[in-house]
Amino acid sequence: MYRNALLGGVAALAIALGSGPVSAQEALNLTIATGHPEVFLWVKHVKETFIPTVDAELAKTGKYKVNWTEGYGGTIVKLGSEVEAFQQGIMDVGQMSGVFNPATMGLLNLTYAMPFGPADARGVTAAVEKALTETEGALDKLQETTGVVYIGGGIAIDDYNIASTKPLAKIADMNGVKLGGAGPNLAWLAGTGAVGVQGSYVTFYNDIKTGVYDGNIGWMTANVPAKLYEVAPNWNLTHFGAMYIGGMGVSKQRWDTFDEEVKAAFRTAAAAYTKAYFDEQEARYEAAKKTLIDNGGTIVEFDPAERSAWIKALPNPSAAWIKAAEARGEPARKVLEAYRDNLKAAGFTFERDYLAE
Repeated sequence: MYRNALLGGVAALAIALGSGPVSAQEALNLTIATGHPEVFLWVKHVKETFIPTVDAELAKTGKYKVNWTEGYGGTIVKLGSEVEAFQQGIMDVGQMSGVFNPATMGLLNLTYAMPFGPADARGVTAAVEKALTETEGALDKLQETTGVVYIGGGIAIDDYNIASTKPLAKIADMNGVKLGGAGPNLAWLAGTGAVGVQGSYVTFYNDIKTGVYDGNIGWMTANVPAKLYEVAPNWNLTHFGAMYIGGMGVSKQRWDTFDEEVKAAFRTAAAAYTKAYFDEQEARYEAAKKTLIDNGGTIVEFDPAERSAWIKALPNPSAAWIKAAEARGEPARKVLEAYRDNLKAAGFTFERDYLAE
């Protein structure tokens, strides 16, 4: 399986990150916050895995204790305002995600620029982190732009598909259908006749229920906990692929006050966070699928030939993404090439090579 060939990339990330001046403190007063609520796995394991691991690792030193201020679901930082919150000192630790921060963390959206990829979320994450680590200047530029240090803890969500009020088995079925989604994935609908509407899991349920749109682009382990099968019961297998959504970050201003023992504790916690997240995500997938069906949902197979025609006709999503990212000074093409090549070396080849065009 190709994921095993890539896991070394995550370990390499930890050694690739730099260090700064030493400043020992007995008590570290830190604010950790997310825009999404704890119902989502990536937030759940911030609370259940990342924080306890930091605490346990620091306890081993006998020198440090963290006094955490925690805020989830927008109580401290609103979704899409994470970078500003880091920069203004509102939060010290949190998740770095490009989906809702495209202007500053857009480099982390690289998998969204190469849709119809592999469904293996753990392998996708390993391939991404290896690409970010090994592409000269990628993480440095991210840190320079945001003032946030990426410490690992990368995660990806399981295979993206479409939930809708009516079944979608071919491209013609999508004509005029309005679908909610986060910015980067709306471009995948180009040429299908479907209409993309900006939204998120914070609003999907009510927006579909009230007819703002007819479904959403999403993934099983988020759609089912959000009970979207109640308003969009058709789960249409378009197989956009698993998508990397980011990792854990610490404000550089705060990170530079940490000594090496503290930094090591945070990196260890980031790795533990990734593992715990994927272990639970994989365990949840089949259970979520059963819940969907048991509650009246239907799995709809999207015609493979139609999917291939869709992939072929899609305006090149990599080209626009590269242009925008390189305008920000990011080594976008090199990162995408590394990601593609990492997957290929481990056994997955894209049906369409966007970067060869």
